Amino acid sequence: MSARDHADRWLAAWNDRDLDRILGCYSADAEFVAPTVVRRWNRPDGALRGHEELRRHWAKGLELAPDLHFTEEALLYTPGGYALLYRRENGNRVLDVVELDDNGLASRVRAYYELNQA
Repeated sequence: MSARDHADRWLAAWNDRDLDRILGCYSADAEFVAPTVVRRWNRPDGALRGHEELRRHWAKGLELAPDLHFTEEALLYTPGGYALLYRRENGNRVLDVVELDDNGLASRVRAYYELNQA
């Protein structure tokens, strides 16, 4: 799967609020690091690992943002991954830096927020 295909699949899953499809974009042992993890779960390193932790985090995110919607602003490519700049429904811009594994799934993701996000 190409970076473009992965990003399109990921955006569609989020915009459909489909947690199973969102998780389907990630490897079973994926690592996700974001400031929202620090705030929601009091994890100073901001890291979550694996589908169980990701599901809990994103279920909470969907609960907190009933009108959630992501609009792509730019997709930047690198070997083995990409960076996706998008705007949330609340105007906050986010940059996700994604490393893809050999199966085309996200294995490591770092999320950077322009403004604080709950």
